[in-house]
Amino acid sequence: MELLDICNEEGFPTGETVERERAHSEGILHRTAHVWVVREVDGRTQVLLQKRSMDKDSYPGMYDTSSAGHIPAGAEPLESALRELGEELGIHAQPEDLTYIGMFHVEYEEEFYGELFHDNEIIRAFLYGKPVKIEELKLQKSEVDEVRWFDLDEIYEEILRGDSDVFCVNPTGMKVLVDYLTKG
Repeated sequence: MELLDICNEEGFPTGETVERERAHSEGILHRTAHVWVVREVDGRTQVLLQKRSMDKDSYPGMYDTSSAGHIPAGAEPLESALRELGEELGIHAQPEDLTYIGMFHVEYEEEFYGELFHDNEIIRAFLYGKPVKIEELKLQKSEVDEVRWFDLDEIYEEILRGDSDVFCVNPTGMKVLVDYLTKG
């Protein structure tokens, strides 16, 4: 049983917890941590996206954020981001390897496998910019089928349109990344 902190609109725990399944069936506000892995190639920014396992309860087989996961009850966003990066991609980063780039709120309802999935999350986003070689990653097969580098500018437009059958990246989360990179 995975317990999550119920949080307020500012992303702070309220002192109450909820089981992950209940949070998604009832749309209870909880926290997640996302990590964007990026690199520069020939003056263009590329982002590493993971293809979600076909066993995932939402958006199976679609490309999503580099690494992401729920923040367990009592845990902090940075420690969860580091844990997810290690578990999903085999990148064992240190706290100083991640840069906090922002927070955003996602809420939606969709049906998967005949069940309503209601996501209501406050997301803390981080950037990882150290060199990454896909062939050296150790993917968590229960979560990730594969990873690929994508040109950020090219996929950003498609993600903003919201009609992709390839990407399930949240447009608000992608905007947090783009805004951070363009301000730097």
